[in-house]
Amino acid sequence: MGLNGAMTDARGLVVIVEDERAIADLQRLYLTEAGFGVHIERDGIAGLAAIRRLRPVAIILDVGLPGLDGIEICRRLRESGDWTPIVFVTARDDEVDRILGIELGADDYLTKPFSPRELVARLKSLLRRQSGPESSPLLSVGAVSIDLERRRVVAGETVISLTSTEFDLLAKLASAPGRVFTREELLSSVWGQADYASGRTVDVHVAQVRAKLGDHSPIRTSRGVGYAAVDDD
Repeated sequence: MGLNGAMTDARGLVVIVEDERAIADLQRLYLTEAGFGVHIERDGIAGLAAIRRLRPVAIILDVGLPGLDGIEICRRLRESGDWTPIVFVTARDDEVDRILGIELGADDYLTKPFSPRELVARLKSLLRRQSGPESSPLLSVGAVSIDLERRRVVAGETVISLTSTEFDLLAKLASAPGRVFTREELLSSVWGQADYASGRTVDVHVAQVRAKLGDHSPIRTSRGVGYAAVDDD
């Protein structure tokens, strides 16, 4: 099948938007071996159109793209209500804060160079968390209720749109109200491993969740330790 032809498989379709041919082809090789279908685009404008047309299960998005950069693609998708999981690929560490900006809604990121096996592992973990557990109780803490089956969050009377990672972070904190989770615990349980990211990743995602929940946010900081979700101040 041609480069831009969508290849579908049991795990669902992943859209890769990457202008470096060798990187895109390597990603496709490992993803197809893992059972994913793959569609590749090489510039941002075509990539955005393909995402909207094909409705993939996940997106691998390079930051530095011709036509429309990856951050703008993500922004447009989130503003239109599309919360498809996104894994960003960036060439520079100093872009991480922009990628994880509160207003953006990124789910995960990798900095070049990276192992394609790690990319596949991250993507599987992200989709596994998004699918939710077999048993699906309703969690609540303060004015926030969390439906694990529908992956739906309500704060007060408002439905809150969260990324997959934001949802899992909030659900983890709400699973044991009042308990302080360390950053290492959250990295391990939400991101799948504790050694690939710094505590800053947790801090930025917590800030994102707090901003979206506004005055209803139950998340409190335990200085020097981590975070907890509490019923009352």
